[in-house]
Amino acid sequence: MIAARPRVEAGLPYPLGATWDGKGVNFALFSANAERVELCVFDPRGRREISRIVLPEYTDEVWHGYLPEARPGMLYGYRVYGPYEPARGHRFNHHKLLLDPYAKALAGKLRWTDAQYGYRIGAQREDLSFDRRDNAGAMPKCVVLEEAFTWGEDHRPGVAWTETVFYELHVKGFTVTHPAVQPALRGTFAGLASPAVIAYLHDLGVTTLELLPVHAFVDDRRLVEQKLRNYWGYNTIGFFAPEPRYLQSEPNEFKTMVKHLHEAGIEVVLDVVYNHTAEGNHLGPTFSFKGIDNASYYRLAEDPRFYDDVSGTGNTLDLRHPRVLQMVTDSLRYWVDEMHVDGFRFDLAPALARENHGVARDAAFFKVLAQDPVLSRVKLIAEPWDVGLGGYQLGNFPPGWSEWNGKYRDTVRRFWRGEGGVLPELASRLAGSSDLFEHQGRRPRASINFVTVHDGFTLNDLVSYNQKHNEANHEGNRDGTDDNLSWNCGVEGPSDDPEIVNLRERQKRNFIATLLLSLGVPLLLAGDEHGRAQLGNNNAYCQDNEVSWVDWSGTNARDLALAEFVKTMLRTRHEHPAFKRDAFFRGAPVDASGRKDIAWMKPDGHEMTPDDWTHERRTIGCFFGARPMLFVAMNAAPDDVAFTLPDLRHVSWSLVLDTGIEGGAQRDVPSDEVSVYPMISRSLALFAGSIR
Repeated sequence: MIAARPRVEAGLPYPLGATWDGKGVNFALFSANAERVELCVFDPRGRREISRIVLPEYTDEVWHGYLPEARPGMLYGYRVYGPYEPARGHRFNHHKLLLDPYAKALAGKLRWTDAQYGYRIGAQREDLSFDRRDNAGAMPKCVVLEEAFTWGEDHRPGVAWTETVFYELHVKGFTVTHPAVQPALRGTFAGLASPAVIAYLHDLGVTTLELLPVHAFVDDRRLVEQKLRNYWGYNTIGFFAPEPRYLQSEPNEFKTMVKHLHEAGIEVVLDVVYNHTAEGNHLGPTFSFKGIDNASYYRLAEDPRFYDDVSGTGNTLDLRHPRVLQMVTDSLRYWVDEMHVDGFRFDLAPALARENHGVARDAAFFKVLAQDPVLSRVKLIAEPWDVGLGGYQLGNFPPGWSEWNGKYRDTVRRFWRGEGGVLPELASRLAGSSDLFEHQGRRPRASINFVTVHDGFTLNDLVSYNQKHNEANHEGNRDGTDDNLSWNCGVEGPSDDPEIVNLRERQKRNFIATLLLSLGVPLLLAGDEHGRAQLGNNNAYCQDNEVSWVDWSGTNARDLALAEFVKTMLRTRHEHPAFKRDAFFRGAPVDASGRKDIAWMKPDGHEMTPDDWTHERRTIGCFFGARPMLFVAMNAAPDDVAFTLPDLRHVSWSLVLDTGIEGGAQRDVPSDEVSVYPMISRSLALFAGSIR
């Protein structure tokens, strides 16, 4: 228990945050423009403020103090004094309890009230007014953390990029209905670490989990009032603390999850949101950064009352400021060093690289990560676009980075829905997208290939809907993209028509097979392997319910068959080196026979010439000449097509898989000297060549 008048010493300006040293706790908070900082200590339930301590020292723009009586478990927050002058970019309001940006854990829930705002809601002058209500009773509290944990023999799996298969999942949505997870653990990190879940992931064949945001985040007020939630979590309020809703009791449960996944050889990559915070625009609430030093933490517009927003959420963190850049890199190192994660996917990554004149390839953020002995060695993946001017930066990230390849998604979708004129780009996407990434020694691993992710249609909905159906989000179906490149196969939504059902299942297999037979690093969306549907909602960010959760009932035979197909495709990818090359294809001979490392073929068995890449053509074959030889035939046309397999002396072909095979029926490859294989419309077939 902290005394009413606790003893406080000078302490140190580093490290930032609350640091337990075995005797007491050092508190350090950056604020360049504050005039005074008070540390507020709360009772164990976080309901009553029991002490308020002025941090006695100010060194290099850091306010600091040391409490020799403080212990782990103490609950605290800050009140920061300074000018409330929005016209100059300052929004200090000491009536608001603020979260420590470096807090390692949070306790309690945020409750929305008008007191959460620095100004008086409804006032004539809006945010230029000043609100004197205390919000402490409605705020979560920061927790002083004891970080000791027995990692034992934990080793990072270190999965090679050429072997990596990403699996994007939501911690709660993946486990909340799982029958083999203990009810008390469902929806938590502990649930994701359950033996049944880990066994499923291992059996499926994925190597690397990409977790939707697990940093502490906030449910938007509008969503709460509409009885919805910010399910995805792209609304961060703390970059060091794990989200409390995924914990049973204490933050080390995250470490336990990582440890168990590592034991199974599975990596953990975090989707991180350093581009903005939950504090919104000039009319948003004051939770932390806005009240600690608004002018330092955020990019401000020419009129500093407003924000320079390139995230689409109202604000953008300003990584041009060295202390903000330090906070981001300190957070990244914490999750690598202390939490043992294996990498990061950066949401709206160009926002992190914006200097004074737009996105810069030599931005300080890139330089810091490139030279860092810890961060430069983990997996770094960019979502290579933001909503600002010049924000689409696919292919422009520095060496060492991989990027979500949105052009891969769009091209593959266009091909399989039967569009013309896509073959030239399709060939590049299947072969690793060298047109985008082959510079500065970058490898095919730079391309993260995907067809579906959390943002957009699921695989099932991609083949079941022509239009989005987002009415449940209560935004008049205006949210979410209208450009889905989807095809409902003849009927909008669920259908009992056997022909439509069979076509949809075949299209699902086509997408999965194409993804896993492409050069680059594949990413699968959790639940796609057994037909997870979202009722046509392509922006289910606020649907914390059965719309978004993975259904583990497993009663649909079609879904079970699709899951087995995905496992087969993953095994096929792992077994064949052609799809795991660490170099781009050159179209060059692989030996004296003249066989090329890759060649694009027509159905008549001849190699494509420049005149063959026509707008009308919807069929293509891909021949991999290095041993073991492989041939992929793709028919996106509405008609059946006979493919002549490559005529190679002393080579015989065997069928590996055919997405057009229904119900286990087999088709034999003819044993003639020149083999002709009949393919039904909209199907893909893979053949392996062997020396006779």
